[in-house]
Amino acid sequence: MTEARQERSDWLQELVESMYEKHASNNAGEVATYIPELGKANPDDFGICVVTADGRIHETGESDKTFTIQSISKPFAYGMALEAHGPDEVSKHVGVEPSGDAFNSIELEPGTNRPFNPMINAGAITVSALLYDYYRDEAFEQLLGRFSAAAGRALSIDQSVYESESRTGHRNRAIGHLLLNFGMVPEDIDAALDLYFKQCSILVNCRDLAIMGATLSNLGSNPITGMEVFDINRVKDMLSIMFTCGMYDYSGQWAYKVGVPAKSGVAGGVVAVVNRQLSIASYSPRLDPRGNSSRGIDVCVDLANELGLHAFDCMNEGSSYLKALL
Repeated sequence: MTEARQERSDWLQELVESMYEKHASNNAGEVATYIPELGKANPDDFGICVVTADGRIHETGESDKTFTIQSISKPFAYGMALEAHGPDEVSKHVGVEPSGDAFNSIELEPGTNRPFNPMINAGAITVSALLYDYYRDEAFEQLLGRFSAAAGRALSIDQSVYESESRTGHRNRAIGHLLLNFGMVPEDIDAALDLYFKQCSILVNCRDLAIMGATLSNLGSNPITGMEVFDINRVKDMLSIMFTCGMYDYSGQWAYKVGVPAKSGVAGGVVAVVNRQLSIASYSPRLDPRGNSSRGIDVCVDLANELGLHAFDCMNEGSSYLKALL
């Protein structure tokens, strides 16, 4: 590493640490309790990790504290469904429009009866149904293997959270059977719902999320292991849907303030992806009323401002990849 490159790396590490110091005292929000096991999280846990598209890791706080991935799984599962069935077939079952509704809303698109997008529960359950229809009994092993490849290490499931989600997931079952009623999903809806509950219960830490995000930033290849994880054409689709729909009914404010693709989860994780540059991940289980991590949003807003990450920021001159071509 050249001296100038090392200085930039050191500066980024210092910036990440300053974000932790600035936001650690923010106690706004509440830990999710509608899934009983999530209510056991330590509300003071806080970690930040930034991974660049060339594999440099900058982290601080509880970046190795594990938690369940929850809805951050949705864009990765969506990418797998696109690869398995193709975009045209997937689009028959789930749309790509922001809904403006809460993540667990029981609302379908007027006229088509499709879920609005794959980032809300209705759309994610549809994606799980498509994956189960394609992979059958191997669906979860396929999904876990792909998530592990994106994280660069073998991931596992939190059995207690899975059982808690399965035991209390009546609203998601209602959504699943509504989708079945309108012909949006195949007949095996109970198996699809079980896959969805397992998918959301995969254990990750902040570093895992940042590497998974950096895999998307690096055009589908894990920047640490070099493994090609997602098809480059599907990465575009995944990042697009994260940009427009990834933060639920806060997505418009997120696009305005941060301006990069992102996804949140009710366990307290947030991952943001800057195409061909870097990924930001944070973990803090105190959630705002929309189900997004309060600290996580503040960290991403500040880092976007500090680094000029917003897609339309005057400081954003485009990726180093594009510069190399010019």
